[in-house]
Amino acid sequence: MQIQKRDVTIRPWLYTVKSQTGGVVSVYFLDTDLEGNNPEDREITSSLYGGDERYRLKQEIVLGIGGVRILDALGLGVHKYHMNEGHSSLLALELLKKNGMDIDKVRSLCVFTTHTPIEAGHDKFSYDVVREVLGEPVPLDMLKKMGGEERLNMTLLALNLSNYLNGVAKRHRDSARAMFPGYEIHAITNGIHSYTWTCESFRNLYDKYFPGWANEPDLLVRADGILDEDVWRAHMDGKKVLIDYVNKATNVGMNYDTLTLGFARRATGYKRADLLFSDIEKLKRTNGKGRIQLILSGKAHPRDDSGRKLIEQIFGYMQKLEGEIKIVYLANYDMDLAAKLVSGVDVWLNTPLRPLEASGTSGMKAAHNGVINFSVLDGWWVEGWIEGVTGWAIGPRPNENVSVEECRRKELDDLYNKLENIIVPMFYSRRDEWIKMMKGSIGKIAYYFNSHRVVQRYVIEAYL
Repeated sequence: MQIQKRDVTIRPWLYTVKSQTGGVVSVYFLDTDLEGNNPEDREITSSLYGGDERYRLKQEIVLGIGGVRILDALGLGVHKYHMNEGHSSLLALELLKKNGMDIDKVRSLCVFTTHTPIEAGHDKFSYDVVREVLGEPVPLDMLKKMGGEERLNMTLLALNLSNYLNGVAKRHRDSARAMFPGYEIHAITNGIHSYTWTCESFRNLYDKYFPGWANEPDLLVRADGILDEDVWRAHMDGKKVLIDYVNKATNVGMNYDTLTLGFARRATGYKRADLLFSDIEKLKRTNGKGRIQLILSGKAHPRDDSGRKLIEQIFGYMQKLEGEIKIVYLANYDMDLAAKLVSGVDVWLNTPLRPLEASGTSGMKAAHNGVINFSVLDGWWVEGWIEGVTGWAIGPRPNENVSVEECRRKELDDLYNKLENIIVPMFYSRRDEWIKMMKGSIGKIAYYFNSHRVVQRYVIEAYL
């Protein structure tokens, strides 16, 4: 293929994923670091978030156009091309060339899922850069008609060349329709792979009560039938794994019996990892009613200066509360650490600035381990939340039309009042109610918000 009028060779690497039930899925990674390629082109696949606008466009050429050509070269009979976000949408241009510029034919081959309600998350490229780097795979007037007159909008390109469009939660669907009026955008709410994100103690528990649950997670709807002591024992086993890890890594001296709140996700402004520290005195007062300890983690995007500053601010709050509330911010956040966190805390906290959370999945992972969610009503939580049954809401309901100031006031009221007057007393004094909510979290969230249901929905609604 050609990039900036130079021939560029792409090599695929095969990674085979094997499931617990013996299934095999082939994943192909694309690589331009090959002898014979121009030194500049060898670097195209070397850095996920590196480079400038041109570098980004080159990567999307490799992913979209190169991806189609690799699949063809491998002889894979592709029935549908599913574009997750606009990064791969140049594949539709390659399909246009393959199918005689038949737009209807290409639409019948393409499915598009948008993942972000944030405008900056949708890639746009100037047409000068497009012509320089990509050339004209289709006539420019045709490209502008499909991808935008002023700049090439990769999301718009995918929207116009797909016959099924969806957001990743019902609330996100509504946000996407507002961003891109005139398009029929559906909703398939995200889910997580149940077995991967369930810790060992809960796997064993589910094996005992629901044989076959790993391949049929909707069996978890029967969670009410699990004995209270079995649920609590499984939870404490997961909690000990996390607390032991924290104490070994930080020497902070956390203990097993203290109410533990967890917050871990990408460190960026709209996730508001610092919202809990908005009123230090109220946080101290809550701790006086019943001891709490906080575990946080998450990395900032390399170019997100505000995200890195947010982490620095949290360390400042930690210093202010030193000696009163045990708080850690764990380094090197990755899947292994995330798995420990979502299975080892008692309460999973999520405080995004609504409506900027497209879906979110960490709370689903927590629910699979009996951890109770305490979250702003945005993304998937709008669908998973039943107050006092699956968890607790923070702030106004989704249909409440309130000002930014009023929304924040209600969020802070809920955050501190529910923590002090509902969550802490229940954890320490009404353990039976707490375990009932743990079962509610499993039986009403984990049974549904999983990848088995998601794949079924995509197959039925988008692929067939």
